[in-house]
Amino acid sequence: MKINTEDFKHISDFDNILIADENGVILFFDLADLKVLKEISVRPEEFMGKHITSYYKNLTNENSTIMNVIKTGKAICNVKQELITKSGNLLVSLNSTYPIIENDKIKGAIEFSKHFFSKENIQSLDQFASHKVFRKNNTIYTIDNIITTNPKMEAIKEKVRKISKTDSTVLIYGQTGTGKEMVAQSIHNLSNRYNGPFISLNCGAVPPNLLESTLFGTVKGSFTGAIDSTGLFEQADGGTLFLDEINSLDYYLQVKLLKAIEEKTIRRIGGSKNISVDIRVISATNEDPDKLVAEKRLREDLYYRLGVVQIDLPCLSERKEDIQVLLTNFIDFYNNHMNIYISGAEPEVMECFNAYSWPGNIRELKNAVETAYNNALSDKITLDDIPKRIKEYRRAPDNTQKDRKIYSLKEAVEKFEKEIIVKELSLTNGKITAAAKGLGLSKQLLKYKMDKYQLH
Repeated sequence: MKINTEDFKHISDFDNILIADENGVILFFDLADLKVLKEISVRPEEFMGKHITSYYKNLTNENSTIMNVIKTGKAICNVKQELITKSGNLLVSLNSTYPIIENDKIKGAIEFSKHFFSKENIQSLDQFASHKVFRKNNTIYTIDNIITTNPKMEAIKEKVRKISKTDSTVLIYGQTGTGKEMVAQSIHNLSNRYNGPFISLNCGAVPPNLLESTLFGTVKGSFTGAIDSTGLFEQADGGTLFLDEINSLDYYLQVKLLKAIEEKTIRRIGGSKNISVDIRVISATNEDPDKLVAEKRLREDLYYRLGVVQIDLPCLSERKEDIQVLLTNFIDFYNNHMNIYISGAEPEVMECFNAYSWPGNIRELKNAVETAYNNALSDKITLDDIPKRIKEYRRAPDNTQKDRKIYSLKEAVEKFEKEIIVKELSLTNGKITAAAKGLGLSKQLLKYKMDKYQLH
């Protein structure tokens, strides 16, 4: 066997070697940078034994340098190829390809190549660090990450663009998994504060006895073991402080928070001087703020101060037209972050997704897609790949159940609650004070629930 080396020059300029047989099946490869294999979503042990064109969307027998050399027996030198991976990324390759000849018959081809990333797909070098311009301010989301075709969500995006120009406080209300922090980060990155820090705290994740020092900092010696430390208010100076699960703060701390927001000054625990802070406060809750106020879990004065602007995020069950676009977005995401390529979902999966109530909202949908990636045996998501609770959500146990309306737990509880209130109001001839007493509720809370269920 011999290799035609007539034009064999400058081979040291190339990094990779690949040998294919006369049919274009890969027999051998040696890559200087295994990121190339990661780009095409294949492991090293899976690379050999497959046709050279099988790894790229735009590579065919007609435009492949290897297949052309095998067909013509003539070398092709220093040719630039732009290859589209199955996940849609651009990979640029500079190739010199030569025929392998034995007894005047072409037995295959050897290709020397150098791969490099174009400006357009520079994200391949660091796929986990999206929005590099913003990542130094502690954010990972911009308004472009709010994926939607829903009119209500489009209106919310427009509202986000508008309010980002001011420094008014914002209260975001939405169920768990609806994207409250994504909205908060979008506001920050659209504002003039984008070059300042975005500091986030889940108030429900910090023990109550540590929340005050976490927010306002401490002075050395103020209590046993205390050191000089800056709180989150100081750390957010010049930027945005995002307080999630704001209703987790006890009443005393709510008073101190209100004072800090109104006066834009804080005092560390044990400190004797006021410290000015230039921050915007965005807060969030997964419970209805009116209900929190009615149940005296959120101070009314703090609510009005936090909610100068209020954004109510719809749950996923209220924007089901977004399931398809979100699914496509998550598939693109996991194609770039996992060693698996998925092209889409089977129609019955979409039917199942559209029927499901999604109590965990967008976060649950994303997790369901990740589950599917771990179970998938083909390039399509099937019913066998998705979580069992979603697959069996609307499966009726017998024919008598066939036409029964299915409620989510939240819907069922609200339906039952409404029926109880209606019954009690009927027993008391519509007297709210008497009905509230019979139900064991405050008059204010009963009025809130009557407004909620339109019982007037």
